[in-house]
Amino acid sequence: MFKNQPKGLLAAALANMGERFGFYIMMAILVLFLQAKYGFDGTKAGWIYSVFYFSIYILSFVGGVIADKTKNFKGTILAGLLLMTAGYAVIAIPTPTPSPNPALFVTITCAGLFVIAFGNGLFKGNLQALVGQMYDNEKYAQMRDSGFSLFYMFINVGAIFAPIMAVGVRNWWVQHSGFAYNADMPAFCHTQLAGNLEGESLVRFQEFAAQFGYSDLTLFANDYLGVFTTGFHYAFACAIGAMLISLAIYLSNQRKFPGMERKAADTKRPDKAQVMMEAREVRQRLYALLAVFGVVIFFWFSFHQNGLTLTMFAKEYTNLSGINIDLGFTQIRGAEIFQSINPLCVVVLTPVVMGVFGWLRARGKEPSTPKKIAIGMGIAALGFVVMAVGSYVAELPLWSSLFEKVTDPATGEQSVKVLREFPNELRVTPFLLIGTYVILTVAELCISPLGISFVSKVAPPQYQGIMQGGWLGATAIGNQLLVIGAILYESIPIWMTWGVFVVACTISMVVMLSMVKWLERVTE
Repeated sequence: MFKNQPKGLLAAALANMGERFGFYIMMAILVLFLQAKYGFDGTKAGWIYSVFYFSIYILSFVGGVIADKTKNFKGTILAGLLLMTAGYAVIAIPTPTPSPNPALFVTITCAGLFVIAFGNGLFKGNLQALVGQMYDNEKYAQMRDSGFSLFYMFINVGAIFAPIMAVGVRNWWVQHSGFAYNADMPAFCHTQLAGNLEGESLVRFQEFAAQFGYSDLTLFANDYLGVFTTGFHYAFACAIGAMLISLAIYLSNQRKFPGMERKAADTKRPDKAQVMMEAREVRQRLYALLAVFGVVIFFWFSFHQNGLTLTMFAKEYTNLSGINIDLGFTQIRGAEIFQSINPLCVVVLTPVVMGVFGWLRARGKEPSTPKKIAIGMGIAALGFVVMAVGSYVAELPLWSSLFEKVTDPATGEQSVKVLREFPNELRVTPFLLIGTYVILTVAELCISPLGISFVSKVAPPQYQGIMQGGWLGATAIGNQLLVIGAILYESIPIWMTWGVFVVACTISMVVMLSMVKWLERVTE
């Protein structure tokens, strides 16, 4: 598989696995952690989630500027690995739940997330630029797209296990502490502590507490929340081990990576002909890249709902009763495990997608990279069509008919009140989400690795780090828009929420197709 690829490709992918591991732990549990620990509704948790993901990618632009200015790509990448490790350590330390000082501990959580995001900004784009330099050699030039697809596939190997490990560790701690995992209980606990639990929800909560010998419901709510959220903290700690492994791999393989510092320095002394060539070409190349960046914003706005509204949908509208793997010491169950589907599909489907494009290449019919990106946009729209149709046919109730946002008059803190339980028999099959994730992964494989490849090919040499950061900056803007999905999810029929993403991806596809010929000329 790596036979015709540069020697440093596999080492770079393995070094990136720790970042992916932490990324998928965050994607799987961050929103649910914020809701369980602080009683946040989806909108408030969505704001923190979207700002975090915005920061992860926009800071990659900053990281690119730093690397391009210092000409020290390898040192910048190393600093990023160390900072990410430190950030995970901050949020892995258990803090009291319910929080005695919510503002303070939310600030600590957000500070840890910022350190992770800044470290990621120093690391991610610059490693991608490093990989792109491996293909500047004519020997490997024709393998650029396939090389980035392999790079993307291998960095997702660790991501397959991240959500499963996060769920397993969290559930193990709950079980070890004498309780049982129940996804609905954190919301019930916060509602009880706010004095708003009543009706059938109160009866169910009493029955659950009685299983563990509790008659004092407030005491049970405090104890259960403390144990439940400590399990989340320990799940975050798993990312620290993965980051240390990535650090060791990176340090032991640095010699295999190209010397970007020397190449970047060489561009400072071009002859007059090179200056004239840059004056004619650089502007067009930058315009092309900026145009693609603008289009992919709407893909990421839709695709990264997998860690926000799609995870909330898994918890609140999907029948999870049949998803339970009992390992004795822990149980693998919960909405978070759906996050393993995407990286698993990346690993399984990458050879398939590469095979299809390779078959077309052999017949002279392989689409250009810009056209592949446009195709990916259309496939993403199809994925959300599946969600919209499935939600409409199931006649899912409005979120506001199941939950209500309430404010504690004494503290001003907001929480979510459970109005009524949504029975499992009325929820949708897990196969709706599974099918959607498979389709979205195919779309991702046509956009993300090939977009990175496109940037590495088109970006002028002196702007490699900045332009990889620009690609990730476009992702950042799409991530900042994620909160719109959370707002819609709690405000309008569920099927209409998915319809918004269908429209966003379709418009992106049409705009990209309209630019294909121009982009193909620029990349020649």
